Amino acid sequence: MILITGASGQLGDALVKLCRERGIEFTAVARPEFDFEKPESISACFAAAKPDLVINAAAYTAVDKAEADQEAAKAGNHTGPLALAQLCAAADVPFIHVSTDYVFDGDKGAPYVETDPTGPTGVYGATKRDGEEAILATNAKAVILRTAWVYSAHGKNFARTMLNAGRKMPLLRVVADQRGTPTAAPDLAAAILAIAAKIRATGWQPEYRGIFHATGAGETTWHGFACAIFAEAAKHGYKAPEVQAIATADWPTPTRRPPDSRLDCAKLTQVFGVSLPDWQVTLPGIIDTLLVLDAS
Repeated sequence: MILITGASGQLGDALVKLCRERGIEFTAVARPEFDFEKPESISACFAAAKPDLVINAAAYTAVDKAEADQEAAKAGNHTGPLALAQLCAAADVPFIHVSTDYVFDGDKGAPYVETDPTGPTGVYGATKRDGEEAILATNAKAVILRTAWVYSAHGKNFARTMLNAGRKMPLLRVVADQRGTPTAAPDLAAAILAIAAKIRATGWQPEYRGIFHATGAGETTWHGFACAIFAEAAKHGYKAPEVQAIATADWPTPTRRPPDSRLDCAKLTQVFGVSLPDWQVTLPGIIDTLLVLDAS
C-alpha cells in the first residue's frame, strides 16, 4: 500500500491517475484530511493507511507568498515532512519526498549536481532546503527528489497561466534570462513509481538513501517555454499572442528566482535506472489536454 500525500496538487493528481491505470494499491490524502499545519492529521492518516511506502507530494509552493507567510511555508516544507519522515522511520517504511531547484541560488553557471552547496535566496527555497536536511538527519529510508518547473493539465501552473493570459492580451512579456527545465507532472509521477517499484523489487539498498535530481531532459528559458506552449496551441487553432523577451529586472518579484537552475540528473539514472524524457516530448499532449479542459 502506497500512501500519497498532496493528492489534490499537480504531482499528487498525476500519481493517483498512474496508480489507478496500473492497478497499484494506494491511499491518497489531501487537505483538509491531511494538513502539514495540523500535526495530528499527519499521524492519523499514516496510521489509517498502514503504508509500506510513502510518497510525499504535499508542499507549500507559493514562492512569493512564502516571504510573508513563513510559518505556513515552514510547516509545509520542513516540520511537516519531517514529522512524516519520522513516522516512516519508526515503521521502517521507505519515504520518497519531493524537493526543488530553489534550494540553489542559480549562480553556478552549469547544471547542479546533488553535492553542490545549497544557497536558497528566499523563504520557499530555505524551507525546502531545511526540510531536506531534517529528513536526512533522521534514520528514515529517504529518497529526496529535487525537481523544477512542474506543470500539467491539472491545477495552476505556467502553461495554463500562459494560455489564459494569451486569450486576453495580444502581447505578453516573459522573462528570458532564467534557465531551467520544464518537468511534466505525469513524467515525474512515472519516475517516482519506477523508483518505488525498484525499491520493492530489490529491497532497500544503502545507495537509495539521499538526494537525487529529477527533471525533464533538455533546457530552456521561461520565454522559450512560453513560445513552445503557444506553438503547440497554435496547431489546435489557438491564436497565439506576441511573446516579448524581457529581463528578470523588468519583472520584479518578492523572491529572487535562480537565474540558472538546471539540474544534472545522472545520479538518478545510475542508481535507479530512471530518467525523464525531454521536456519537449511531453509538452504537446499536455497542451492538447489543457485546451480541451479550458474550453469545456
